[in-house]
Amino acid sequence: MTAAALLASILVSLPEIIVIVGSSILLIGGQLLPKGKDALLVWASVAVVLLAALATFTLSGGAEPAYAGMFVADPFSIFFKSLFYLSILLTFLLSRNYADIEGIGGSEYYVLLLLALAGMMIMASATDLLSIYVGLELMVLCTYVLTGFLRRQQRSNEAALKYVILGAVSTGIFLYGVSLVYGLTGTTQLDRMAAAVGNDPLDQGLLLAVVFIVAGLVFKIGAVPFHMWVPDVYEGAPTTITAFMSVGPKAAGFAVILRVFLNPLVASSNVWIILAVIAVVTMALGSFVALVQDNFKRLLAYSSIAHAGFAILGIVAGGADGIASVMLYLLIYTFMNLGIFGAVIMMRNGNFSGEVIEDYSGFAKLHPGLALLMLLYLFSLAGIPPTAGFFAKFYVLVALVERGFVLLAVIAVLLSAVAAYFYIRIVMVMFMREPVRAFEPALTPLVGITLAVTAAGTIGIGLFPAWFLKLAQQSAFGG
Repeated sequence: MTAAALLASILVSLPEIIVIVGSSILLIGGQLLPKGKDALLVWASVAVVLLAALATFTLSGGAEPAYAGMFVADPFSIFFKSLFYLSILLTFLLSRNYADIEGIGGSEYYVLLLLALAGMMIMASATDLLSIYVGLELMVLCTYVLTGFLRRQQRSNEAALKYVILGAVSTGIFLYGVSLVYGLTGTTQLDRMAAAVGNDPLDQGLLLAVVFIVAGLVFKIGAVPFHMWVPDVYEGAPTTITAFMSVGPKAAGFAVILRVFLNPLVASSNVWIILAVIAVVTMALGSFVALVQDNFKRLLAYSSIAHAGFAILGIVAGGADGIASVMLYLLIYTFMNLGIFGAVIMMRNGNFSGEVIEDYSGFAKLHPGLALLMLLYLFSLAGIPPTAGFFAKFYVLVALVERGFVLLAVIAVLLSAVAAYFYIRIVMVMFMREPVRAFEPALTPLVGITLAVTAAGTIGIGLFPAWFLKLAQQSAFGG
């Protein structure tokens, strides 16, 4: 690589460099801060993200390849990076008070979140299986540690251990698929994989390689049969980390899956049938198991599994409408899921955790405004019109029907009806029962800003869904 090409590559990857350098400075500077100045860590982290976002949008344009074709800055990656910036910024705002309550507000907490962000950004821009692996490992290693950040709680330690063990297995599966692809095609770059095969039909070796790669990626989004880590990790991790993991790393996993499935080599394989089965089973398991949950975080974990299955249907549909529907789904899911988790985080005050569904009995009588806000998020997660969640599911269904997958669309609607029950159950607990105990939510100004932003996104996309769908289509296909 010439000096000019290296300089151009550095410029293309400037947002990632800003985040990594900023996190390194924050790690050292955080140790020098006097006690009681932890708020500076939050605002320094926010400044790093905003600077990276500025660099991203300043450098935006056409597709700019870098590092010998292993990395690209294109509208597709910019869409997902914007999603990552949104999720991490809201996580920082939610963390300010919560981290102090739990005693986890050191610089390491924010540094690990920033490094996880850097990994997600690399995943969104990676166009080579090896660069995907680098971003993937950077992201998951940070989330492993963040999951066990409540060191004095046994469930947090247990969740981190399960996550590490199962994550290592999934990484091994992914790398085995990468090694098979390299052995059979002589390349790990996505755009060269199909060219290496030519017009010959996909042989069994390549099909097996694709299946292994898909299996490794499916773990990251919590789809069946690699879902078993999700409930325990979501329950055991700090709630702010659970909120972040439910949207940021999940969106990064989908970004990679979309890149892989837009590849002609994968598109010509029969792995689509496998993906359709995974989607249906994932929706079914997430919806039915959530019905019997009493812990709010575990319920939202199974809800996350069900939503992952629904989004996978958009990949099965394929085409411009299918891919755009997945991207829109992830954007909407970020707003409504961070909103409902923000409400749960707000309940953490003193000895009250707000993690048990029964704790919300009569919540509407004690705090009617906050109850209405939670009602908005729950209705959106259930897909009830005219919230944004309805249009997230609607456009996926439209893509399925237009591609002839009518049976899949019918199954998705039926399973969505099942999922709606456990959301409405929480609404009934809040509005139709007497209060069990009086408590005061920790509604700080930063939590209030987060709830306002997520509510505005949930309502705004519900009012103008076509505009946001067009934005997703332009990001995926350049217009």
